[in-house]
Amino acid sequence: MANEDLQANRLADIKAGRYSDGHPFDDVHYLESKVILKGERFTSVQSFRDFAKLVRRAAEKSATGFSTTETAGMRPQIREVLFLDTADFRLYNHAFILRRRIAYEDGFLVGDPEIVFKFRHPDLQTAAECDVRPNIVGDYRIKFKAEALPLKDKIGGVRLLFSHNAEFSLSAVHEKDRTSMATLVHVFPALRNLQTSPKEQIGLVNHTAVEEVLQELGTLDFGKGVEAKANATVWRTRGDEKQLVGEFSFQCKFRRRDELHEKAMNHCEKFFCTLQHIASDWVSLGTTKTGAVYRLKGNPPKSHE
Repeated sequence: MANEDLQANRLADIKAGRYSDGHPFDDVHYLESKVILKGERFTSVQSFRDFAKLVRRAAEKSATGFSTTETAGMRPQIREVLFLDTADFRLYNHAFILRRRIAYEDGFLVGDPEIVFKFRHPDLQTAAECDVRPNIVGDYRIKFKAEALPLKDKIGGVRLLFSHNAEFSLSAVHEKDRTSMATLVHVFPALRNLQTSPKEQIGLVNHTAVEEVLQELGTLDFGKGVEAKANATVWRTRGDEKQLVGEFSFQCKFRRRDELHEKAMNHCEKFFCTLQHIASDWVSLGTTKTGAVYRLKGNPPKSHE
């Protein structure tokens, strides 16, 4: 869905259907907009402040509210992000992403590691029909997102991916061998057709642990009650601290699609495209954060991104 406005895309309806247990297809309840940035631009906390100035310029130019009152004085958050896959990247090649994320505070682990399982695809219906619900005893959360990204080859446009996610705590997985494909298929039945061997294992993608530095920037106000928290992140490789990629993102949550008022969505799209032009020296086209990790060692896998 390249170069189509957000308002037109949001009107697309998911064809009614049910998963194997009779549960109706999930619907989209989030609109997350992302601009992928050059990792080398982030060298200090000041880099986040510099980018926030560009966000404010874009907001002013597009008649969008931007408040930093709640984020004033906030320090960057540090998280570790690990991607797991087969040696031949079979999950990613079939549009699945498996990620473990750990938050740190003052250098120490905070809370239970979070597991995120995603099916990400450019076709809304295909994404909706994939049942990502985990087979676990315990709570989990489904997040079905429309993700707006710049065009792959030029500044100033919009394309959409649809990310159907399941999120839960690692402690909900009780199997002893958490790195076996058999365990993975048991926890995520959507992967049952990808297993090729009963003894198959999964491992760290490109042997790389990612350190995520996240800075909350403020709140965008698009009018008609549509607001979005905005942040910027940089991903670095743990150990040598090489900057991989950055990202600016903001997210709107809604219960019903008609809550995304047309005028507000027009403001949202105008801001999104204006920022790309104002921050063009920072923008990195044609990739995602996940894609940057998968391509780190060369021999890029197939991609639905």
